[in-house]
Amino acid sequence: MPDRFLTHLPVGGPAQPFEGGMPGWEIFPFEGDLRVKPLEAPVLPEPPRDGEDGPDTCSTCRDPMRNVVWSDEHWRLRHLGGPSAVPLTLLLWPAGHYDSDDLPAERAAELFPLAQRIERAIMGLGGIGRVHMMKVGDGASHLHLWFMARPAGLTQLRGSCLALWDDLLPKQDDAGWRAALAEVGAALAAESGTAH
Repeated sequence: MPDRFLTHLPVGGPAQPFEGGMPGWEIFPFEGDLRVKPLEAPVLPEPPRDGEDGPDTCSTCRDPMRNVVWSDEHWRLRHLGGPSAVPLTLLLWPAGHYDSDDLPAERAAELFPLAQRIERAIMGLGGIGRVHMMKVGDGASHLHLWFMARPAGLTQLRGSCLALWDDLLPKQDDAGWRAALAEVGAALAAESGTAH
């Protein structure tokens, strides 16, 4: 029996962009004729994510302080290892090996207030229009929330295409990026935790 969520999709055939969908948005970073890849058949069971079999297989748990900007007893805020095109891209990870479905209630209660603190710290840099926050989770089973800062005034970078723009635009200089990381770490540490 076909899966109820697949029956309407052109699996194995050419896909056409949905009229009114993202390619028609003013914030979409591409123009001209686009060719949509054919939709591949489902792969079941899905391949395991990083850390799916527990902390021993988790790259985050094996190197918990890699690229850490700020930390406290329960959380780590990390950068991706190098400058981005957007002002900052940071990831918040719990210190323990949890995903969103098994995050202890105490950590879950801390999560949104901490996300608010991170957003305020990033906005405090000045020149930031918005801070995007998202959870994806297809690459790693260790819970991580993304924080992406959009430069003020660059309204073409608004919305869900910000990550695409970050891949397309030139990266900022290392010194400016490191200074912004230090400012965010210090702003968070002024309330609690440690800047790194």
